[in-house]
Amino acid sequence: MSEARPKVVVLAYGSGNVHSAITALEHAGADVELTADPAAVAAADGLFVPGVGAYDAVMRQLLAVRGDELIDRRLAGGRPVLGICVGHQIMFERGIERGVTAEGLGQWPGTVRQLDAPRLPNMGWSTVDVPAGSQLFAGIENEHFYFVHSNAATEWTIEGRTEATRPLVTWSEAGERFIAAVENGPLTATQFHPEKSGEAGLQLLRNWISSL
Repeated sequence: MSEARPKVVVLAYGSGNVHSAITALEHAGADVELTADPAAVAAADGLFVPGVGAYDAVMRQLLAVRGDELIDRRLAGGRPVLGICVGHQIMFERGIERGVTAEGLGQWPGTVRQLDAPRLPNMGWSTVDVPAGSQLFAGIENEHFYFVHSNAATEWTIEGRTEATRPLVTWSEAGERFIAAVENGPLTATQFHPEKSGEAGLQLLRNWISSL
C-alpha cells in the first residue's frame, strides 16, 4: 500500500487567485482542500495561507473568517502553517502601505513597509541568502525564486534561547536587504511565490510537505 498523502488546507478568505497554489501543492505531493471551515483547518496536516493585495485589505478579509484564531490555534498546538507573499507579511506586527497602518497577526515583531528600491514593484527572479541548517531550502539554496511585491519586512530581532530554537531567516535584496523567508518552529513563511517559482518552488513545497 502507498503512504497517504499529507492533507493541506489552503485557507479560503477571498485573497487572490489560489488556483496556481493548489495545483503546485498537489504536484508537490499533498491532498489539498480550499476552505475556512474550522474543523478542516484544525485537522489538516498543514495550513497554507495565501495573500495578494493591500496589507489592510488582506487583514480585513482574514479577520472576517476568523483566520487569526484559526492560525493561532494551530501554532499553539505546534501544527504547521505556511504563509506566502502578503500571507507572509501579515505574520509581522503591522504593515504600512500608502500611508495606511494596519495591525498584523503579531507572530513576529516588526513592521512591513515599502522598500527603498530604485524600481517598484520588485518583480522577477532573485536569488536568496539561505542560512545554514535550512530544511525549507534543502537542495535549492542557490536557486532563483519569483518575487512580486513593493513592501517587505527589513529587520529581524528574535533570537532563540538555544541554537536548536533559533529561527532561520533567509534574505534577499531589492535596493536594501529584506526578509525573503522565515522558518520558526511550526510557522514558515516566504515573501516570494513558490507556486510561481518553477521546479525550485515545487521542491520548496515538497520540503515543507515532507515535514508535515
